[in-house]
Amino acid sequence: MRSERLDHIMTALGDPTRRAILARLNAGEARVTDIAAPFDMSLNAVSKHIRLLERADLVKRRKAGREHYLSFNAAPLDEASEWIEQTRMFWARRLDTLECVLKSDLQEKKGRKK
Repeated sequence: MRSERLDHIMTALGDPTRRAILARLNAGEARVTDIAAPFDMSLNAVSKHIRLLERADLVKRRKAGREHYLSFNAAPLDEASEWIEQTRMFWARRLDTLECVLKSDLQEKKGRKK
């Protein structure tokens, strides 16, 4: 995965307002004005959050006349999840190796004390 794409996804997920927008869209497509209604901020501020979600490809926009409809796209979450899992496995292996080294050192120190 390209680093820039992952950066956009993580940035988009890093804010509670954007996560709330995604949670709402998880229930189905909605108009931008309906998405903005529950938030105590201007439509312009909500639109900025939506643009970050669109940049991360987590939200798709469809225009019908004057109305703009948004829908959730989960594919980037799968990509981020894959990166997280690969990173988790890398660190798990590193920590397992460190544990073995520390246990070996401890056994060696115990052997010298006898």
